[in-house]
Amino acid sequence: MIEGSAGRDGFTGQAPGVVVIGGGIAGLAAATVLAERGAHVTLYERQDSLGGRLAGWPTTLADGTTATMSRGFHAFFRQYYNLRGLLRRVDPGLDSLTKLPDYPLRHSAGMYDSFARVPRTPPLSAVGFVALSPTFGWRDLARMDPRAALPLLDVRVPDVYERFDDVSAHDFLTRIRFPAAARHLAFEVFSRSFFADPRELSAAELVLMFHIYFLGSSEGLLFDVPDEPFPQALWDPLGRYLEGHGVRVRTGSAVESVTPADDGGLYVTANGRTVRHDAVVLALDTGGLRNLVTASPELGDADWRARVGTLRNAPAFLVSRLWLDRPVAADRPGFLGTSGYGPLDNISVLNRWEGEAARWARRNHGSVVELHAYAVAPGADRDVVQAAAIEQLHHVYPEAGEAGIVDVRHEWRADCPLFPVGGYRSRPGVRTPHPSVVLAGDLVRTDLPVALMERAATSGFLAANALLERWNVRGQTLWTVPPTGRSALLRGLAALGAG
Repeated sequence: MIEGSAGRDGFTGQAPGVVVIGGGIAGLAAATVLAERGAHVTLYERQDSLGGRLAGWPTTLADGTTATMSRGFHAFFRQYYNLRGLLRRVDPGLDSLTKLPDYPLRHSAGMYDSFARVPRTPPLSAVGFVALSPTFGWRDLARMDPRAALPLLDVRVPDVYERFDDVSAHDFLTRIRFPAAARHLAFEVFSRSFFADPRELSAAELVLMFHIYFLGSSEGLLFDVPDEPFPQALWDPLGRYLEGHGVRVRTGSAVESVTPADDGGLYVTANGRTVRHDAVVLALDTGGLRNLVTASPELGDADWRARVGTLRNAPAFLVSRLWLDRPVAADRPGFLGTSGYGPLDNISVLNRWEGEAARWARRNHGSVVELHAYAVAPGADRDVVQAAAIEQLHHVYPEAGEAGIVDVRHEWRADCPLFPVGGYRSRPGVRTPHPSVVLAGDLVRTDLPVALMERAATSGFLAANALLERWNVRGQTLWTVPPTGRSALLRGLAALGAG
């Protein structure tokens, strides 16, 4: 637990005006806490809806029905304490989230792993994975380099970045002689969840993920998913909650520049109109942050602006959603991670859990299937990748190849942050050279054991806390998995490899 700043419960008298730029998870988290404390918040989002990279939008299918399209499946892991805390504002019991029974992984060579039966209490979680996994046996464990692998047993944040940020995830796994089969099915799932090739991803991020899901928490690798599309289940209710707290939500509005004022405030220009505010939260994606900083030449100092300029996007990824005229086999899981099937990284059967997809499937005696292809090579022919992903679906689920495609949507994006080898030191943190400007987002350095959507939510709360601290107002309490290994025995073993 990380206590928020101490102080008053909320603003009394004249409250400051704060602009939050970006309506994704990070911006929503920051706006929520600031509004709850009584600040006058204006939230700008360039897109027409909230949610950022988890937004959704309506599309009309070939059969005339309306469906909600998005950038696809996201796993709401149970270690996402701060994200779940945000969602509980409008859904105290998290009833909008549905538990999936397993996290299965399948390799084209016939190997299959499952996390459903793996114990969730460290260190039994790691031992159980070895004992139950057909791709990682005790002989594989004996072949590993124990001294090189020992640091996995006691991951310390932020020390993990000092030790492993200059090594790629691929090279780290090679160094410890992690078995190839298990590498594809286990660790590669983590690296590709960052939309990155393991050869480009910092090993520190990979090791941190091992800590979060195996040895640092008791929730394991099981997760939940929204039971309706993202807008209906999550963001529309949260948007109404914010408006109920006085937040002016401005979707479809892009901020053009931010200029520091002589009195410590900031001038924010949006839609051609400039207004002074007391503080700004920059909760943008990588490209949006770079562009806004470029358009705001007086913002920050030279070093900070250079650090923002070094931020990179991960390679492009594909989300293909198919509305099929017949169901896939009844025993197909709601989600399946894949490896060795060309560009295909996972398959979701949306009608297993999402209400809108289930209703369409029932009406049409069909199914709604989604495919993901991560870290697509630059210059790849997108039509070829799309066709290859669908072809591989037919190999994994042959009955899908016999179905007719009522409609299909292909979404390409390349706006996720890349965490490259050696990039941690230059990554900007929540605080900036201007005390009234803070950063939030999964691209931000937090020095906490969080990743992906949870890093976005946590950074949003941290950004709000940094501003509230200046105004002597109580901040948001944060929860994370422990920043060090939980087992004294494993910490002792890890110390043997630290020398």
